[in-house]
Amino acid sequence: MTALDLAQAPPPARPLRWLLSAPLWGLAAGVGVLVLGDEAFTSRWAPQTVALVHAFTLGVLGNAMLGSLLQFLPVAAGVPMPLQRSTAWLHVAFNAGLVLFVTGLLLPAPALLGLAALLLAAPPLAFATAALPGLLRRGALRALRGGIALSLLALAVTVCLGGLLVATLRGDLALALVPLADLHAATGVLGWVLGLMAAVGSVVLPMFQGTTTIASRWLLVWCTAVGVALIAGAVLRMALDTQVGLAVAAASPALAFVAVSLGLPARAPRRRNPALVAFWRCGTLATGAACALAPLVAADLLPPAAGLLAGALGLGVGLPMMLSGMLLEIVAFLAWLEVRAACPRGVRVPGTAQLLPDRWKAAALGAHLMCAVALPAAVLWPRAAPAAGLALLAAHGATLACALRCARHARRFARTAIRPL
Repeated sequence: MTALDLAQAPPPARPLRWLLSAPLWGLAAGVGVLVLGDEAFTSRWAPQTVALVHAFTLGVLGNAMLGSLLQFLPVAAGVPMPLQRSTAWLHVAFNAGLVLFVTGLLLPAPALLGLAALLLAAPPLAFATAALPGLLRRGALRALRGGIALSLLALAVTVCLGGLLVATLRGDLALALVPLADLHAATGVLGWVLGLMAAVGSVVLPMFQGTTTIASRWLLVWCTAVGVALIAGAVLRMALDTQVGLAVAAASPALAFVAVSLGLPARAPRRRNPALVAFWRCGTLATGAACALAPLVAADLLPPAAGLLAGALGLGVGLPMMLSGMLLEIVAFLAWLEVRAACPRGVRVPGTAQLLPDRWKAAALGAHLMCAVALPAAVLWPRAAPAAGLALLAAHGATLACALRCARHARRFARTAIRPL
């Protein structure tokens, strides 16, 4: 198992501001579904749907993953993050850009989209620029660092493709919108999101779920397959003017990720953390269903509504569910670090399980399971949109409440421990 260098951990507030923004965007998505109703599920190209998709991909997933990197890279991968205090400004720029982007889509206001694209592009590119030199340096943990480097390269490509899409929507460029959007989505979901989850999961699954360690060679093989799939899929998409090649190429390594993610906890020699395992397992099942549906929709074997269902299962349910479970564990770990630093020697510091009890996580899990039913139902039966909005509010509200209660519990203990007798 990878050793943790706790001395290199950043101040907890630095990653925490990103992590806590993720459920806030989940809440915003819930409000959006309540306000927009069935308009949020009419078409992949509807501005309301595009806004909702990016509330999930950038707001929920983006904040959670960038915040996790701030903690994970120096502590588990041995890679310094030279951004330091500038991460606060990057956080403001990223989330302000997302607010402007959603607003520009819904009004519509093309001028806002241009400014939003600049604000949204700067933080991910800054993260990639800061981390890649350390990740590509010779040293230990080559598979782990290589997997994270691949995900950051995919993030940079996704950002550039997103910028081209915005320029095309504004009329600044005359590019083919549909192929560009397909490449943007495939690179973002497979290369950035699943790429980072696979690399980080090779460390945190054994640590938090008690699974066996993933062999480095298999992680390298999978990351290579992702790179080949994205390149081959892009060539097929542009050369044949059909989504099938790209969909099949991207779905293949994605389904392999799903199979391993389901298999490892099932064969864990030391089972622990049942709530996190359930978060991960249910989220993986929803993500796997989305990956299986995508090639069938691309081949016109299923109606376009199945594409919206795949998006709801993968982007609205599966990936947020997996990351929400991990987010709670990271918040508990950050709270433990804060208590550990605040308490004098000789004081017994509570563990993460005491700072974030299982019953709290179980309550959040139950809310996410309701969302896992309600959101796909709203795609199939648009009149169920209000129920989906309420379920999103419950799921991400429960996640945020757990995280805040954990942080408050830790600070209360620290104040008690250092109080003079």
